[in-house]
Amino acid sequence: MEPMKPMEPMKPMKPMAPMQPMQSDDSWWPQGLSNPSSTGAQNDLQYAFFPQQRRLAIRRGGSVQQYDTGELAISGVGQSQSGQGPGAEPVFSTAQGEIALSSLRKVD
Repeated sequence: MEPMKPMEPMKPMKPMAPMQPMQSDDSWWPQGLSNPSSTGAQNDLQYAFFPQQRRLAIRRGGSVQQYDTGELAISGVGQSQSGQGPGAEPVFSTAQGEIALSSLRKVD
């Protein structure tokens, strides 16, 4: 068994570089909507939920629509069991249960 070699002293750490602000602005939702609490995608649909503005933004096929969510807090997206394929209606998870997109009021 070899004798243990002495440990070298630790070298000083390099100073940390300052944090850079986040540059990525890949938001696809309309101006005026900010800080979504949840976002997601399923098939060709993307969604972003904005609780402060009570809005749900949906992007499908390159077009974006907004919906009034009222008191609902959206936490996820699914697809209704009654329809299959690309035209199937999305449903959203809320504390009150699932809600179909067609039950929300479209906002211009």
